[in-house]
Amino acid sequence: MQPHDSTVFVVDDHGGIRKSLRFLIESVGLHTEGYASAEQFLGNYQPNRVGCLVLDVQMPGMTGLQLLEELAEHGDFRPAVVITGHPDVTTAVRAMKAGAVDFLPKPFDDEDLLERVQQCIDLDSQWRRWRTEAIEVVTRMGALTPREREVMDLVVAGHHTKEIAASLELSPCTVEYHRHNVMQKMEARSSVDLTRMASLCQKLRGTP
Repeated sequence: MQPHDSTVFVVDDHGGIRKSLRFLIESVGLHTEGYASAEQFLGNYQPNRVGCLVLDVQMPGMTGLQLLEELAEHGDFRPAVVITGHPDVTTAVRAMKAGAVDFLPKPFDDEDLLERVQQCIDLDSQWRRWRTEAIEVVTRMGALTPREREVMDLVVAGHHTKEIAASLELSPCTVEYHRHNVMQKMEARSSVDLTRMASLCQKLRGTP
């Protein structure tokens, strides 16, 4: 399983279950850390550490669902596998919105859990790549003038030069001038590149 620097954070108030989960996950070469409560996890929380969560829903104090929502409020939609002995649709929906990849009812199959954990690790790695690239794109976007930003938005929306000129009440030559500057500042080779960059920025605003 990859990446090797990922940590699976196991949060469960039941010591025996927590130990069993860590043993299972470590059996496939992944590093784990165990926490007896959501509060204990938050006390050691470091947002830049890569990895995912495996946590129980029902715990004394802060529940697993509340933990996910707390992280989400701070912009950390860390992928998670949520385990519960009492599944219900409402809780599942809330968990998914807060970053849960799957909702496993007890008892669960070991292979199913390991598969979900790998999905979480892959998603976390993907999200962090998106975030790094999106931050770079946002920085480049900040160098655009207001007019260049207007032109970029219309290009991304699929409008052609003549349509942009009419919309902004500019000549086609002026639009092409601004478009050339946009392409240079954004380090884009085509309108497809610009669209991809805009999509990355949307992921940064709406995500892990």
